[in-house]
Amino acid sequence: MIRFIHDLHVEAAAARRPAISVEFFPPKTEEGDRQLMTVTVPELLKIRPLYCSVTYGAGGGTRDKTLDVVDRIQRQFDLTAMMHLTCVNATRAQLHEVIEDARARGIRNLLALRGDPPGGGGPWTKTEGGFEYSRELVAFIRELGGFNIGTAGFPEGHIAQTRGKHVDWEFLADKVRAGADFIVTQLFFDNDDYFEFRDHLVQRLGVTVPIIPGLMPVLSRNQTKKFTQLCGARLPEAFLAQLDRLGDDDKAVTEFGIEYCTRQIEGLLRGGAPGVHFYTLNKAHSTVRVVQNLGLA
Repeated sequence: MIRFIHDLHVEAAAARRPAISVEFFPPKTEEGDRQLMTVTVPELLKIRPLYCSVTYGAGGGTRDKTLDVVDRIQRQFDLTAMMHLTCVNATRAQLHEVIEDARARGIRNLLALRGDPPGGGGPWTKTEGGFEYSRELVAFIRELGGFNIGTAGFPEGHIAQTRGKHVDWEFLADKVRAGADFIVTQLFFDNDDYFEFRDHLVQRLGVTVPIIPGLMPVLSRNQTKKFTQLCGARLPEAFLAQLDRLGDDDKAVTEFGIEYCTRQIEGLLRGGAPGVHFYTLNKAHSTVRVVQNLGLA
């Protein structure tokens, strides 16, 4: 049965059970599709995630593929799936069309994002007839009705926010007031960043929706550095030193990533985090190992 994600979190909290969820991206090839649907998703179902999410691709370029993947996961595996939706290269009318397509397919959860500029860099430019801010997209979806709405949060502040993280967090609180039902964070590697972020939102800005930490068990040194440069996440000094010591030994880096992520989640759960959203990169091994380490499988 496809559920609202906010309700899944409320029920998990009442049962004092961490909510585990996972994220995929739409594969670019037929082999990638086969691997995702016949290997990765079935492997991850063994750890009993409450739901999954599927990204929208740079510039909204995977719109139809994202819809198809979310639809297939929900029908084939009866797993609640959330579709990412961005403002990039889309008018209000085009977004309305996508949202109604999602509704017709039984998709009930949307992650409303501004999205990165096409190509991942350069200044953000609003599409004529579209939205400039994700807050506007959240409000638009809320007005249409029938969906649970997630939004993104940045424990270290959005990389494009030049006025600092506290201003960024004010805008996030505005998105919640506009209708967002839960927050999923960008990846981070220092739990103090999450707790400062959460406490500021809750205690100073009055946010009451679930604030879900998003984590990525690292797989390689170069990939990790590339991702963090793109999103602005900070690599703690000791973490970075260990990555550099392991160098290009991806097997060793993967093991280090599993151990580090396990310890990180232990600390987050002790501090009251509602669970964790895994950025899986369409791979199951590390996420499964982490959840098994935690005794949550």
